[in-house]
This record gives sequence, C-alpha cells and structure tokens, in this order.
Amino acid sequence: MINRRKYDPEFKVRVVLEMISGQKGLMQASREYGIKDTVLSRWKQEFLERAAQVFEQPKGRNRDEERIDELERMVGRLIMQLEGGKKSLEVLGLHIQEKRVAVQAMRETLQMPVELACELLSLPRSTYYYPAHPADESKLEADLQQVVGEYPRYGSRRVTHQLRRAPYNYRINRKRVQRLMRQRNWLRPIKRRGYRTTDSRHAYPRYENLVKELEITHPEQVWVSDVTYIRLGSGFVFLAIVLDVFTRAVRGWGLSMACDTQLTLAALRMGLSDRVPFIHHSDQGGTYAAHVYLDELKKYRIRISMAAVGKAEENGYAERFMRTVKEEEVDLSDYRDFVDAKHQIGQFIQDVYNQKRIHSSLGYLTPAEFEANWALNSMEDTP
Repeated sequence: MINRRKYDPEFKVRVVLEMISGQKGLMQASREYGIKDTVLSRWKQEFLERAAQVFEQPKGRNRDEERIDELERMVGRLIMQLEGGKKSLEVLGLHIQEKRVAVQAMRETLQMPVELACELLSLPRSTYYYPAHPADESKLEADLQQVVGEYPRYGSRRVTHQLRRAPYNYRINRKRVQRLMRQRNWLRPIKRRGYRTTDSRHAYPRYENLVKELEITHPEQVWVSDVTYIRLGSGFVFLAIVLDVFTRAVRGWGLSMACDTQLTLAALRMGLSDRVPFIHHSDQGGTYAAHVYLDELKKYRIRISMAAVGKAEENGYAERFMRTVKEEEVDLSDYRDFVDAKHQIGQFIQDVYNQKRIHSSLGYLTPAEFEANWALNSMEDTP
C-alpha cells in the first residue's frame, strides 16, 4: 500500500502564491518540491476558486459588515490580479485598521495563515495581534484649556509655542494642537469692528515717511503711535499708545474720554520719561500733526515721520497692536466705568502684553524677554 504525502494548508498556500506571483513556474515548483505538476495545478485552481467566493455579498448587512465585505472583495480581486504578476497586496493602500480587517478576512475566507497574510499586507504580526491604544491626552487637554483660557484670542500657532514654554514644556506640533482646539470649537473666526479716529483734514505741517524702507536693528530706533476707540456703555473712550518697533514693547499709553492732543501727548510723555527714540512715526491725524505735539518731539530732537493719507498699512505695527488689545482684552471684558476700563487696559498692556504675551516676530518671546536678550548679547559683543 502506497503512503500518500500530506501537505498542510500553509505549505499549499505558499507554493500556490509563488506560482501566481511569478516567482516560480509550474515545472520549476514541481521539480523543487517533488510534487507532480497536475497536483500543483489542482491546488492553484482550488485556490482561485475559493478566492472568487469573497465576491458574494449576502443581503441585510449593516454598515460595518458591508465594510468588511468590501475589504474581502478587494482581497479577492487582488488575489486574482496576482496571477498577472502582482507580488504584493500593498497596492490596496489600506490603513492599519483596514489591514487588520483584511487579514481576518483572508484567514476566514481563504484559510490563509496569519503570518502569510500579514506579510502580503506589510503588517507586522504584533500590530495585528496588539492594536495600539489611544494616548491619554487628559493632562494635555487640561493644560491646553488653561492656555486658551488665559489667552483666549491666541491662534493655534501661538498656543503651540506657549505649550512648549515653561511650565508646560511639551514637545508638540501645531497639527496636534489644531486638532484638539478644533474638537472643542476653540478655533473661532474673529469679528472686527471699525471706527474712524484719524482726521487728516487740517492745516498742520505734514512729514514724509522715513521708515518705509528702513531696516530696524535696535530698540528706540523707531517708535510708532496710534489712537483707537473703545466702546464703553453707550459712548466711547479713546486709547493712545507709543510702541517701540524693534522690541514690540509699549513705551507709553493713555486713555481719555476725548480723542484730542492731550491724550496723545500723555502717551508720548509716559514713554519719554525714561527713553528717547530716534524716529517718531504716526499717521497724519490732527492729534499728531498739532504744533504742541510736534514741539514736544522737537524738544528731544526726535525725527518726525508720517504715513501717507489713507495708507493705514504704513503704520502697520501700531495698527496690529490696536487689533491685539481689542481682541485679547477689550472684546473679552465688560468694564463698569472709565476707571475700571483704565485699570484693566493698563494691566493688560503692562503685565500681559509687555511681560507675558509671546510674539511670532520675536521668535515666540515676550517683548521683555526679547529686549533682555538683545541687551545681554550687545554687552557680550562689546570689546
């Protein structure tokens, strides 16, 4: 009696796939494995007939079952394609979770070993058996909420850099922050309001723009000034500022019930109490072109520069600060009266903006940090 050799399913599948993929021809496989070519042909035919079964789709399936069926059909189609020379199932472009489902389908439908199915799909067996668990982001979410609460108008870029700073010290990218902020609806469009505070219809002297093409390389090289309105109850109050362009620090500010020269002079004199700029730049509004204001600048031998009429972008540094103070302080506050508004706005400028708020243009440092670093580096460069 002749004892027939028996081959396990894993061996059969491996031999058939070698023939289908073109790695070995029928006669070559027959010689190497010592198996008749008719037997190998039968194995191949049975394999392909079983692969076609995955195209059958029972009725009454739910969405998850339909997705599994879809993956099974793709596996079946790809196995058929292997006969034309395909050597890998990677052309499916499946995600990891979809690869796990495909491996399971190949096991159940084709009785394919897990090791072989994972190899065909370029999926590590450890990944198939032990799917990754989502990282615990509870601490990050709490810290993110704290940053957004403290700086509610920060975009995802500044929030990311704030989380990289002490005391958080995260190694985190912006896309992850954006995802978390988007999930919590913290990425909101900003509504901006306009109000005309510049009146250039006057007979005062006008000056050319001295800073349009100027390279700014040190503190007190250029100060910029501007005035904006702030709604208070049924009326308005007005904020004037003087800002150093190089450090982005506010040197002086003033708040008044009237938009006049006394207001702009108050902000200027606050700044001049301990520093003097080389150039003072503003718009051509009457509060800056008035003789009393220009005389104050000339007393300190400060060069006078003005933006062209109707060219707000030529005073862009001051304009951006005014937008910041409105978005990050004024629009988030409900002032009881003028005294309360002056106290809170002053606290924002001196304690938050100058000392705590990071700036992308300063390498995500605060104005105080940037100026301190510049002073230290200047001392080291001095012979």
